[in-house]
Amino acid sequence: MMKRPESIDLDALRTFVVGIDLGNFTLAASRLCRSTSAVSAQLKKLEQQCGVKLLSKSGRNLRLTESGELLLSYGKKLLSINDEALQAIQQQTIHGAVSIGLQEDFSERLLPNLLGRIARSFPNIQIYAQCGRNNTLKEESLRNKIDFALCWENPLEMNQDRLITEVPQHWIASPSFDLASHLNSGKPLPLILLDAPCIIRDAAIKALDQENIPWKIAVSGGSLSGIWAAVNAGLGLTVRADLSIPSSLAIIHHQLPQLPTIGLSLLESSLKKEKSQTLIKELLLDELQRDMLPFS
Repeated sequence: MMKRPESIDLDALRTFVVGIDLGNFTLAASRLCRSTSAVSAQLKKLEQQCGVKLLSKSGRNLRLTESGELLLSYGKKLLSINDEALQAIQQQTIHGAVSIGLQEDFSERLLPNLLGRIARSFPNIQIYAQCGRNNTLKEESLRNKIDFALCWENPLEMNQDRLITEVPQHWIASPSFDLASHLNSGKPLPLILLDAPCIIRDAAIKALDQENIPWKIAVSGGSLSGIWAAVNAGLGLTVRADLSIPSSLAIIHHQLPQLPTIGLSLLESSLKKEKSQTLIKELLLDELQRDMLPFS
């Protein structure tokens, strides 16, 4: 009596799962770069290993038997664990150093999540992360001083190939800030903005000028944390993209002119990329889409 195998051939199992998912084993053969005869042989081998029929004919089509449905459920779990284990082992062998430049908008939310995922997925990749002003990051990217830089740009003027998405901009103030009183008094609107040059600063001033609303710079500074502190203190209002706005502040939806969207772009070094840099780029874009960008 022939002894039944105590394990399932994972290659044959993958062929089975892919064929069922695609609804066609001819398509599975193409997807897995195998001949149709090789796929048939693998399915026969899988049935022999399981000791049961996994598929039955229904006219010209094949359908799962009860045992086939059970194997499909377990098979997906087995393949997932196999792929996860293989990926984890392979990732251990990837070394390198990657530098990323970010706006302060991303420092409190995106950066911790991104660094955590990198540490778990690629423990041997060293990350150099820096937060800086837009122009500084652009200059360092152009000079190949950093591998990647997340920057704000005018979507009408930028290279569309590097555009990730367009993000709304908002007028923002403390809930205690009396906007109506300021507008009714005719006095200049107190603005709290980052020092020039700043694309968001320019958008705020242009929007007010177009509506002939008087304004003055009440506070100007070089750090976003300083801007938030001044706005929280009720010294005026600011403009910022719709990312990581402090919960203590309020978005102003009425009484002020509408602001244009701002482009978020990923600038890359022109130097040849290592495997580590390609992987971190994919992780960075994935983290942005998953956690921070409901706009695209």
